[in-house]
Amino acid sequence: MRSFSHFACIDWSGARTERPHGIAVAVIGPEGPPALISPDPRWSREDVLAWLLRLVEDRKDMLIGFDLSMALPFLDQDAYFPEWNESPDDAKALWRQIDALCRDDPHLNVASFLDHGQASRHFRHGKGIVGDLFTGGTGRLRVVERYQRATGQANSASCFNLVGAAQVGKSSLTGMRLLHQLNGAIPVWPFDPVPDSGPVIVEIYTTVAALAAGQPKGRSKVRDRAGLKQALAKLDTPVPARLARYDDHSTDALITAAWMKREATNPALWNPPAMTSEIAQKEGWTFGVV
Repeated sequence: MRSFSHFACIDWSGARTERPHGIAVAVIGPEGPPALISPDPRWSREDVLAWLLRLVEDRKDMLIGFDLSMALPFLDQDAYFPEWNESPDDAKALWRQIDALCRDDPHLNVASFLDHGQASRHFRHGKGIVGDLFTGGTGRLRVVERYQRATGQANSASCFNLVGAAQVGKSSLTGMRLLHQLNGAIPVWPFDPVPDSGPVIVEIYTTVAALAAGQPKGRSKVRDRAGLKQALAKLDTPVPARLARYDDHSTDALITAAWMKREATNPALWNPPAMTSEIAQKEGWTFGVV
């Protein structure tokens, strides 16, 4: 089983601004509490990309969790985008397509993709605009998302729904641009083999970590020091120094980094029984869902 010395959780954001409030990066090493990396004034998505590339230069043995979906549903309809003859065949081709269509969008935004004549048909947009191929209801889900719901591990949302506070589509699509721009510099599980050393990226869902830290279902967010201390104690992790602000982006990242450190050596998380090779390449999987 591969071992890591450091762990990071990146709470991501799909907001169109250059430096969204929703990005938080927490790291934890072999000893001590997790800590936030807090650039001034705030993270941009390009900042995160540059930080990841520095990890490659340092060959740091870090497991990095991104709180986003790394692909769209495919297996339910045998395509990401039915009726579009340029629909990609696997996740990496999907990343490439999104990044290419958005090459002129600043800050790793995805407005051009969502405005594309074919792509837009599959999404529920804001202001009452719904693509004619959006499936209705909660929207299409990946295999792992349906599995999370069926087993009660998480109440996953569809990336094709871009409406509401719980929507994850824009953050996931911007994350796919970042993954493509990494250009293979960091392996991404389960799309790539896990190497013997160096950094590795996985998809995580912070709710899974929060539940493991004792948070109740439906009320998994932590917004004060007492709650953070209680959650980290459940993970046998000391609490960090007082934060400037206890927003759920920061606490999600801190708790999840600690959870990753505790669980990364669990073989079952790297070999989930419900994940086939086809699922791995076309839709990916959420680390921690078994």
